[in-house]
Amino acid sequence: MRGVFAGFGKSRAFAVLGRALVPADRVLLRISGGRVGVGAAVGLRTLLLTTIGRRSGEPRQVPLLYVERDGGYVVIGSNWGGEAHPAWSANLLAHPAATVALRGRTIDVTGRLLTGDERQGMWDAVAAYWPAYDRYAVRAAHRDIRVFLLEPVSR
Repeated sequence: MRGVFAGFGKSRAFAVLGRALVPADRVLLRISGGRVGVGAAVGLRTLLLTTIGRRSGEPRQVPLLYVERDGGYVVIGSNWGGEAHPAWSANLLAHPAATVALRGRTIDVTGRLLTGDERQGMWDAVAAYWPAYDRYAVRAAHRDIRVFLLEPVSR
């Protein structure tokens, strides 16, 4: 089913629809502990990231597509190809400690902004999973889309 949505995911219509679905996805992921979300219903890997607001200091939650790599979770701050970086990415830069709700578990993570060859390698892995990211990059050509590795914290 993911393949059906991959082509549609590249369109501007999907960006509009996707933004409208984020609140519903956030609620479903929150109440299910990261087990059920809109993305998961169509075969996409989705996690619920909780960051600390850089200005407010309050917890902020956002559902994100992810790819597992290097023992962590790679997430892309595409903001659907929009003008600005998403708020969650600014929050991670200010406060790298965060949590991920995934498959019924809450995992403490540290967000690390990737650069250079490491960023490109991770971008390629995520774009292979969700090709729409390449289209978002074209729309957001005025900025470098942020790529983060969310690394689990050892306890």
